[in-house]
Amino acid sequence: MDYVVEMLNIRKEFPGIVANDDITVQLKRGEVLALLGENGAGKSTLMSILFGLYQSDGGTIKVRGEEVKISDPNIANDLGIGMVHQHFKLVENFTITENIILGMEPRKGLVVDIQSASRRIRELSEKYGLNVDPFAKIEDVSVGMQQRVEIMKMLYRDAEVLIFDEPTSVLTPQEIQELMKIMRNLIHEGKSIILITHKLKEIKAIADRCTVIRRGKLIGTVDVASTSEAKMAEMMVGREVSFSVDKGPARPGEVILRIEDLTVLNNRKVKGLKGFSLEVHAGEIVGLAGVEGNGQVELVEALTGLRKIESGKVFLKNKNITEYSVLDRIQSGIASIPEDRHKHGLILDFTVEDNLVLKSFHQEPYSKNGLLNREVIHQHAEKLMEDFDVRAGEGSASLARSLSGGNQQKAIVGREIDLNPELLIAVQPTRGLDVGAIEYIHKRIVEQRDRGKAVLLISLELDEILDLSDRIAVINNGELIDTVDATQTNENEVGLMMAGIKRGGHR
Repeated sequence: MDYVVEMLNIRKEFPGIVANDDITVQLKRGEVLALLGENGAGKSTLMSILFGLYQSDGGTIKVRGEEVKISDPNIANDLGIGMVHQHFKLVENFTITENIILGMEPRKGLVVDIQSASRRIRELSEKYGLNVDPFAKIEDVSVGMQQRVEIMKMLYRDAEVLIFDEPTSVLTPQEIQELMKIMRNLIHEGKSIILITHKLKEIKAIADRCTVIRRGKLIGTVDVASTSEAKMAEMMVGREVSFSVDKGPARPGEVILRIEDLTVLNNRKVKGLKGFSLEVHAGEIVGLAGVEGNGQVELVEALTGLRKIESGKVFLKNKNITEYSVLDRIQSGIASIPEDRHKHGLILDFTVEDNLVLKSFHQEPYSKNGLLNREVIHQHAEKLMEDFDVRAGEGSASLARSLSGGNQQKAIVGREIDLNPELLIAVQPTRGLDVGAIEYIHKRIVEQRDRGKAVLLISLELDEILDLSDRIAVINNGELIDTVDATQTNENEVGLMMAGIKRGGHR
């Protein structure tokens, strides 16, 4: 068999955890091999070993049949192995060309030869259909374009094996289709791809074979064409997973959140939200659908008190909270699961238990007369971690940054629901999570609704909006396009409204 890369019986331990336990992965020349597993299953660790970021504790790596030692990423590059990381490694205020040649700048005498580099980048861009402008600055281009720059970095270094780590977690549906097209071009040109993911739909769309890892162990490798999504999900999670959200009809009560004619400026001091009005009742989930960058961020920050409201009002249970501080809003009964769990959800260098009382540490029983009650905080964390299935190496004393993405997210969901809020604002609550964690978080959100709470769900995943919402509001360019009953619409109709076309076809 013609394998371009073989990782045989790889073992990797970190203090208190075996991340990779005797795992074998073999990549054929010219195929897309999906590496599937839950958050924290050991996928990224395994690929970081192949890329030279970690050294394995046991096992061997062969490239084109020869055994190799990959002690750092430069050696990986020399062997023709490249990696696009989940969090891009780009310098914001450099141009695309400067980012691509960083570390291997072509010289003309003593000067960096930008001209010949940008010519080569143009040629590669055309060959692989990447449409990259060599002179644009990173800070001015979309996330999808930044990802193409990362792909271009590998091609510029003549990579033959390309590792993609969760490449679609930051892309819109349209950008995902573009990425799939680019991957097909790469395979067509003779490259081989390893795709780290937990999205079964994407594996079905692009991969030839799929290797499944669960809790650091190899479960098996299957042929994608002949294996159902349900079967792959079961291999990944270790039990049957329900893809549909189990919920009865909503029983809406009084209006909890009333947004009246809200106008908010975006970071460029232009109206990001224009005369936006919406109501959310107790006992219902209202989903806000829209392509990224259409005013969702401005709305959420205006509701949570992080952004100034230019005009309009916000009412919580008929109380005008437009001028309230962030803390006053929390105490009035607003909880929020933020979009960016690292930036706005957690303090990564605090322990899990301290993160779980971030919004309530200033009140009893967690503190008295300005002194924290460590024992109560610890017990509270242990209970929440058990209730919300948060797994951490050293329990509640673990630093938040040591948890996998899924466990970080469950910790935030637990903290916010524990506040027993009147209104739960859930922004991208399952971004970058695997099917097991998604199913769990969806259950908890529906549970809030069934306890008579109001839920405002903001998500870029159209499937999630359609599965969870009772009513769907669509936002485009900062304006409310329409509100529809979730049972009376479909993906196509909502997709058109997201593009600014009202029901009945009017723009």
